[in-house]
Amino acid sequence: MKYSNLVERLQGRRTSAWEIHRVAQQAAANGEDVIVLSVGDPEFSTPAPIVERAIDALRAGDTHYTAIAGREPLRAAIAAQHARTTGCDVSVANVVLTAGAQNGVFAVSLCLLEAGDEVIVPEPMYLTYEACVRAAGATLVAVPVDPARAFHVDCDALEAAITPRTKAIFFATPCNPTGVVMQRADLERIARLACEHDLWVLSDEVYAELTFEREHVSMASLPGMASRTVTLGSLSKSHAMAGWRVGWAIGPATLIEHMARLALAMLYGLPGFIQQAALTALENRADIVADIREIYRRRRDVVFERLHRVPGLRCLLPEAGMFVMVDVSGSGLDTIEFTWQLFRAQGVAVLDASAFGETAKGFVRLGLVVSEDRLIEACERIAMFVAGVRR
Repeated sequence: MKYSNLVERLQGRRTSAWEIHRVAQQAAANGEDVIVLSVGDPEFSTPAPIVERAIDALRAGDTHYTAIAGREPLRAAIAAQHARTTGCDVSVANVVLTAGAQNGVFAVSLCLLEAGDEVIVPEPMYLTYEACVRAAGATLVAVPVDPARAFHVDCDALEAAITPRTKAIFFATPCNPTGVVMQRADLERIARLACEHDLWVLSDEVYAELTFEREHVSMASLPGMASRTVTLGSLSKSHAMAGWRVGWAIGPATLIEHMARLALAMLYGLPGFIQQAALTALENRADIVADIREIYRRRRDVVFERLHRVPGLRCLLPEAGMFVMVDVSGSGLDTIEFTWQLFRAQGVAVLDASAFGETAKGFVRLGLVVSEDRLIEACERIAMFVAGVRR
């Protein structure tokens, strides 16, 4: 039987990077002593008020079809939060619910792009961006970011990548995997380029609530950008709701209408009880996010303090999020060898960061997704492994 060439567009090295995570999860399910740091899903549960709201909604029978774009109270709460952040005039007509940010990137790609278009993306980039762009028949143009500059965007290189075929610029700030928060000056430069060349901008801001030192600036807040920016958000990271699959896209009303029609064909609306839980999450945002942010800040400091002293490793201090990038090239192993040998020798699963882009070659991504005690143990196992291979 013959399959569509879309299947070929959706696969590739980036989308197969989670194989080590699958193996690690299976080992954990078999009762082996493994520490799984290979995916951004923390060990702690979704906060109780959110869970209780979902349970109450289920018991009350909120198990029927819902509005395709999302219920108005939840979309209005998202719009109000975005308006406070950006100073833009945002209404429910500018918001559509998505099944997480990945679904949002996919939907935006299908609604904005077509064959022959090019999309510029700074790399390292989130793994599924390439598949989403290729699914629309467009070409992803990766722009390397210098690890010597702690993975901050190179706007000169980005500008040089623009061609007559360029349709959009996609990026995440804060970035997964690097933890970089884009500086205002860089965002302003990108905004000028977008306006000069009539480009769309997709700004993935899933980690916006989890910044540590540097201020997060939303692209849509910059002059002239609200009408050409799609902002993606989610509760997965900021509220420990990864498995609930609730996110959103905010953009011009016409684009949101197109995305809602796509949602009609793919999702037919998010479950009502999940939307009720999401509304509770936003209503309790200040306290919940502050607690989760502090957990990740402490875990970041715990890991950095231990790993940056290990001979053969170079540990970068992330500005946001739940991941730490570690340069393991001093171990004498390439990243694929390092990740698999570490897992087999010490039972610690980390991700080969070069899957996010060749710029990250030599780095692994470590998730701050287990308790501090387990993170300390993981650091000790990593240090022991590196000492052994360097000998």
